[in-house]
Amino acid sequence: MTAALAYGADAPSILTIRVAEGDGAAYVIGSRATRGLTVLVTDETGRPVEGATVSFTLPAEGPGGVFSTGGRTEIAATRADGRAAVWGMQWNRTVGPFEIRITAVKGQARAVVVSSQSLNNVAEVRAAAPGKSHAGRGGRKLLWISLVVAGAAAAGMAGVAARNTGSAAASSVTSLKIGTPTISLGPQ
Repeated sequence: MTAALAYGADAPSILTIRVAEGDGAAYVIGSRATRGLTVLVTDETGRPVEGATVSFTLPAEGPGGVFSTGGRTEIAATRADGRAAVWGMQWNRTVGPFEIRITAVKGQARAVVVSSQSLNNVAEVRAAAPGKSHAGRGGRKLLWISLVVAGAAAAGMAGVAARNTGSAAASSVTSLKIGTPTISLGPQ
């Protein structure tokens, strides 16, 4: 059953917005967002709301930017899973924190939330605390590369051990050393 059928002709009486991805992101001034901002809209029972109209609004002045359409407001509709997203924002060159105002409407129900973001110089983004989003510039990519290298190393060691059974196997295993990865942000 789809969310639209579950409501019948009735719209939800209460909406809730949760920022699912992109909250607290730090971007380099003048860059384009390669990752977006995704919200989840649910009703009073916690079910996803399909077809809600969601507006994302950037500040009129100070740190911020424009959406890919060139405007400061972008409109999206929630999918069957209750999610709506925007991405591709072009950030301006003003350093500092800012908020994106997010409003969801379905029938007479309405909800508002803000998402905190910041624009920084390249050096400030590099020095940001581990675990923070860095506009999609290598965080997950580095994790996947590390996992692939670790998996390949483990598979190689298992292959060597399988070929060399007995006590000679331990002495014939060659050690593998992996260097420290380098991550660079900003124009290359």
